Amino acid sequence: MSVADIVQTMQSKFNASAAAGLDLVFQFNIEDGENYALIVKDGTCNVQQGDNPNANVTLIMDSATLKGIATGETDGMQAFMGGKLRAEGDMMLAMKLAELFPV
Repeated sequence: MSVADIVQTMQSKFNASAAAGLDLVFQFNIEDGENYALIVKDGTCNVQQGDNPNANVTLIMDSATLKGIATGETDGMQAFMGGKLRAEGDMMLAMKLAELFPV
């Protein structure tokens, strides 16, 4: 499963009601793959390949960690505590991902 496939899977699970009134950019920097940004705005979610300079939070991990979190096999908090996931920017927004993209 490529990083693009994982991001598309996340987008398909997007919970629009949880995103009402939000205007956020989640940047995913994948150490062994492509970078993507998820732009959440007023109940919509758009995917952008590459880097977004307006990211509110940047999550740095490898593709295996991203896949595990996206499929529910890996707990995001455990990945963070174990050093497999790093966050830069507003770390509290990273907690919103589980609400916005339920597994």
